[in-house]
Amino acid sequence: MLKKTNKSNVFGLVGRNISYSFSRSYFTAKFKALGLNNINEYLNFDIDTIEKLKDELLKYDNIKGFNVTIPYKKDIFKYIDNIDPIAKEIGAINTVKIDENNNWNGYNTDIYGFEFSLKPLLKNNIKKALVLGTGGASKAVIYVLKKLNIDYLQVSRNPVDSTQISYEELDKEILKSHLLIINCTPLGTSPNTELKPNIPYLYLNKNHLLYDLIYNPEISSFLKEGIKVGSKTKNGQEMLELQAEKSWEIWNK
Repeated sequence: MLKKTNKSNVFGLVGRNISYSFSRSYFTAKFKALGLNNINEYLNFDIDTIEKLKDELLKYDNIKGFNVTIPYKKDIFKYIDNIDPIAKEIGAINTVKIDENNNWNGYNTDIYGFEFSLKPLLKNNIKKALVLGTGGASKAVIYVLKKLNIDYLQVSRNPVDSTQISYEELDKEILKSHLLIINCTPLGTSPNTELKPNIPYLYLNKNHLLYDLIYNPEISSFLKEGIKVGSKTKNGQEMLELQAEKSWEIWNK
């Protein structure tokens, strides 16, 4: 059965346990600021399995596009009719546009958000990075690092190839040479704010740049470790805002 809203255009966020999410409040405020809140609405589509996706979204006959978050950035591929080449290359989709023919078109705007929030922070001494985690968000991060010619090692609980190492392998020499450390794991997200990736924080110094994709809390336990020793730190708020604006641009093409 179709669900009706009093709005002409429905957008939304697909994910699991997303009541905390930034996106709905951001777009609701954006629509109001643009004078579009009388025709546009942004909803949370909180589903416990990706198999419920079509049934949930197709209840609405006026859905125009949606964002995708944890844990469905990879699983969404099987439902997409047309995939942007960059999204296909990195293997993660976080933005879907539904066109006039009801085709689902998949993109990745995390790339844009991460690149343009990171670049102002980079200094010439940053040549290597550690990427903590192997989920969908890490794919966008790695794409940007390659584009910026920053060598990287991906840190995983279960390494699968030569580009990945385990957390147990991290030592003083690796941290000394990898001055950019990016947390792509959900560790530390509210309400479990005491958690953080298991790296040897004692080897951090003021030359490090710690970037956490987490934005809630504003200062994660991971970032606090860098602040203690004078490292530069950045959370994921600006990345989210930039990727949201890129999503809006795609939906309005």
